[in-house]
Amino acid sequence: QVQLEESGGGLVQAGGSLRLSCVASGVRFSINDMNWYRQAPGKERELVASISSGGITNYVSAVKGRFTISRDNPKRTVYLQMDSLKPENTDVYYCNEVAVPTVEERLEFWGQGNLVTVSS
Repeated sequence: QVQLEESGGGLVQAGGSLRLSCVASGVRFSINDMNWYRQAPGKERELVASISSGGITNYVSAVKGRFTISRDNPKRTVYLQMDSLKPENTDVYYCNEVAVPTVEERLEFWGQGNLVTVSS
């Protein structure tokens, strides 16, 4: 069972920056895709950014140019650098790891969630 330990959330003023970190316990981290999701109260979790095992990144349009996802495989860590934050970015952010050990099996693991609050 993979465990994901998140850190780096908190309170920041609009226009400021935060960096979220997520350390994975699994030894197969380098071959798995990693994602950051957000979730507002009463709403479904939604994808914010993703990075493949090969380093290809994708972002939801609302954060393009402001957020950067990256990974450090030797440290088994994925980051989400959030710049030019806006109040509407306030949410709980979750780290997610997707493992595909066989063609018939897909496993997902989640961090504990990290609250990001952006004040106006």
